[in-house]
Amino acid sequence: MVKLGFLPSFGAGDAKGAYPGLELLATAVLLLDPALRVVYANPAAENLFELSKKQLVGQAIAALFADPAGLVGAIDKAVGSGTSYTEQELELAINGKPKLHLTCTVSPVDVNDASLMLEFRHIDQQLKIAREERLLEQQQANRDLIRSLAHEIKNPLGGIRGAAQLLERELDRPQLIEYTQVIIGEADRLQSLVNRLLTPHRLPTYRRTNIHEILVRVKGVVQAEFPQVAIVPDFDISLPEFDADPEQLTQAVLNIVRNAAQALVGTTAGPQIRLTTRVARYVTLAKKRYRLALAVGIADNGPGVPEALRERIFYPLVSGREGGSGLGLTIAQTFVAQHNGTIECESVPGRTVFTILLPLQLGRGGA
Repeated sequence: MVKLGFLPSFGAGDAKGAYPGLELLATAVLLLDPALRVVYANPAAENLFELSKKQLVGQAIAALFADPAGLVGAIDKAVGSGTSYTEQELELAINGKPKLHLTCTVSPVDVNDASLMLEFRHIDQQLKIAREERLLEQQQANRDLIRSLAHEIKNPLGGIRGAAQLLERELDRPQLIEYTQVIIGEADRLQSLVNRLLTPHRLPTYRRTNIHEILVRVKGVVQAEFPQVAIVPDFDISLPEFDADPEQLTQAVLNIVRNAAQALVGTTAGPQIRLTTRVARYVTLAKKRYRLALAVGIADNGPGVPEALRERIFYPLVSGREGGSGLGLTIAQTFVAQHNGTIECESVPGRTVFTILLPLQLGRGGA
């Protein structure tokens, strides 16, 4: 039996903050008494079942769910063995609501009036988490490889450029000098590419930052470059300042917004980019749970990300645009990840949304 010693002893009827240790969990948690009645539901459970804590607490499992046989079976196995039991594929439905496809871990506990703890997670959410972890590992490996190659390229590239300059001084035919200029120009272009590959390695320099100042600045830059694209702000002005590196975040947002604007060039159906800011509550970023986070949305009505690239758009040197370097989103993701944040992308033809999630933290300057 699990003893939840980290939870204070409040009565089961104390719904507000009764089990603060469970309030921050990303998984939905229900605590049941011996009669299989709900004595506690955390915020994630309220979101999952689309019912308030008041509606959940006091309900018997048999009355709450339309067909609880699978859940009751998992409970019986956990109670019979005295240890946790996980049902990997469980279908549950609240009366009048669509079925939920879940995994459920049932654990005997000893806390207040509760004797069982039920932890629920969407199956698709588990798959998403596993996929994100694989992508992060692959992207980190790619970034390490690219940085290693960039370091190896940097020195001989300087030598090539220097040799071309020396050769140019020895030539007296303009036609031949044009060739050395091509060598020097291409060496400079590759040097710029190498510098961009190495730039994200710098750690953030934190200071108090206003996200709306960053977005207004980015809007001005991109609007000047793409005057035909409407950029519409939709800000939650109640958002507080937070500790961040404004230069890195500006570059990250600029890369995404500029990509969106480039995708809209040539479209005729009123090209538009919408910039939104909102508060996100109880989110998990970099395997850490945050009560409050900042959500920055960058939505456009362009053709969308090609399906073949959707799984790889944050990889280095992957671009859906002819002539693109494939580094903009990689650098954006690196800068956001260094702030313990994430970037998510959802795309269908006619609507693409990049969402940046950042913890609303203060007091980490110089971290």
